[in-house]
Amino acid sequence: MTNIIVVGGGAAGLLAGIAATELGAQVMILEKMRTPGRKMLITGKGRCNITNNCEIAEIIRNLPGNGRFLNSALHRFSNDDMIYLLESHGLQTKVERGGRVFPVTDKAKDVVDTLLNIYREKGGKLLVDQTVSKILIEDGCVAGVVTNDGNKYTADAVIITTGGASYPGTGSDGNGFTLAKACGHTIITLKPSLVPLESDSEYIKSLQGLSLRNVKASICCGEKVLASEFGEMLFTHFGFSGPIILSLSKAVAEAFAAGNKDLDLIIDLKPALDVQKLDLRIQRDFANYLRKQLVNGMKDLLPGRLIPVVLDAAFLNPDKPINQISKEERSRLVYNLKNLSFPITGTRPLAEAIVTAGGVSTKEINPKTFESKIVKKLYFAGEVIDVDGYTGGYNLQAAFSSGYAAGYAAAQD
Repeated sequence: MTNIIVVGGGAAGLLAGIAATELGAQVMILEKMRTPGRKMLITGKGRCNITNNCEIAEIIRNLPGNGRFLNSALHRFSNDDMIYLLESHGLQTKVERGGRVFPVTDKAKDVVDTLLNIYREKGGKLLVDQTVSKILIEDGCVAGVVTNDGNKYTADAVIITTGGASYPGTGSDGNGFTLAKACGHTIITLKPSLVPLESDSEYIKSLQGLSLRNVKASICCGEKVLASEFGEMLFTHFGFSGPIILSLSKAVAEAFAAGNKDLDLIIDLKPALDVQKLDLRIQRDFANYLRKQLVNGMKDLLPGRLIPVVLDAAFLNPDKPINQISKEERSRLVYNLKNLSFPITGTRPLAEAIVTAGGVSTKEINPKTFESKIVKKLYFAGEVIDVDGYTGGYNLQAAFSSGYAAGYAAAQD
């Protein structure tokens, strides 16, 4: 019977354990926290966005950070397989906007509990409060692990599924990178991905808490557009958050890492209207408020708190009567409605990122088995690998698929 140790009891670790026990391996998960799956518990605002119900090719496209590396793993254990695994063990799922899959109960705890039950039913063991400090290697092959309290566990194979370096309170504190580096692996520079953005704009304070829907946001470096997203965003006390901001954050982190610090967030507040149609819309609104001041004639067009910001950006006097607004002034207004600009000063810290970009180099891992090319019988899965994606269930599916592939291979070899 193959003896396997899984380091980390999160999404990838639990699936690695399930896959390995299915093949008859003796598996023990060593989890550093008091309870496993801590990061899963906070995903999807506590509801757990399990996966996405799109095609595998679409999942890969939504994993811009080395998503192709997971092609084999996603075909071995797909999003459909993940849904079937949960539903066949009593946890029903539902599909929401954008193909996002959630448990019908809307409780992330139910997902974690179901996976734990499956793992335990198959004979898997779990030890908590166990931090692995060293991977034991003999003659280029894994021999076991040592924990911080001095316990030594021998093993035929070890799977590192410790997560990234974001949300350290959940256990994802970067320990896996330390272990991998000690084994001779290259760690691609860690950067925050899916993280809010910071700005020193004078307008941020007055806009704090304002949510915008159906807008287009772009990250620009001078005249160059680095990335664009359409959807919902939120102004915060430090800058910006919300779904499209999180998706744009990878481009910002990469630009700052490359030394490009002159970045702006450009918001198209009316992406459904081109310049001409927006100008006609404004003229119709103005016709209804001819005797009003400009600031009062904008209330049908924008949220109240945003009106003075747009007018200031367009160098327009909010108290000027609408019937005195010139064509040139209206043109400036249209431009700023389509190109409202805010400076970006950085991302929030890596510890606040939903996902870590960077990690163990994919060049040093077999994409079919997830075994190390440097140390025999050492495997990696989940966020510890240099793979990351957008919001929508893609990152969890990456963890599930890579975990299953690693567990399957470790038990079979």
